[in-house]
Amino acid sequence: MTNSNAISKTALIAISVYIAAQMLSDIASLKIGVVAGLAVDMGTFIYPITFTLRDVVHKTIGKKNAQILILAAGGINLFMAAYLAFAASVKSDLSWGLGKEFATVLSPVWRIVIASIIAEVVSELADTQIYHWFVTKVTDRFQWLRVLISNSVSIPIDNAIFTLGAFAFVLDWSVVWQIFIMNFIVKFAITLLSLPMIYLTPKK
Repeated sequence: MTNSNAISKTALIAISVYIAAQMLSDIASLKIGVVAGLAVDMGTFIYPITFTLRDVVHKTIGKKNAQILILAAGGINLFMAAYLAFAASVKSDLSWGLGKEFATVLSPVWRIVIASIIAEVVSELADTQIYHWFVTKVTDRFQWLRVLISNSVSIPIDNAIFTLGAFAFVLDWSVVWQIFIMNFIVKFAITLLSLPMIYLTPKK
């Protein structure tokens, strides 16, 4: 009973952080920053952790529940963008002010929103398949390796869909390429740092 409760708590925390990280990264992606001389969307520094969190969810409550989480998170992110658009469109009370500032900062850029959600869903579903294949067809040992391999497939998929979908033919191609390269480096670095998270639960 104790072990079962521990797994349930781990899954609950992983799911909560997964959805929160996706929402925060989608909002932060509206800012294109410059880090180490390269353009990067600022959601990149938090989003990659979701790949390993997805693996933790997969490990604790199974493939089908991980797939449900991915689709639910996509729907939540879409609702968030729609609600922020609605909130920005409502006339501001003059005694409060900051209406224009709210709209400027938080109004969704729909091209980025749609590209982000498609990239998240497609790449995370791919991650699910690779993770499941590795555990069932290769080995259930070397847990860090299952995370590394599944993330190594899903990160380039996510990167290509998001970067091209959000910024191609909008920004200069040199900037698009910088975003692609910087996003890839950051995502892979965070994957390496987050590998130990898979050991937060008993082996399965």
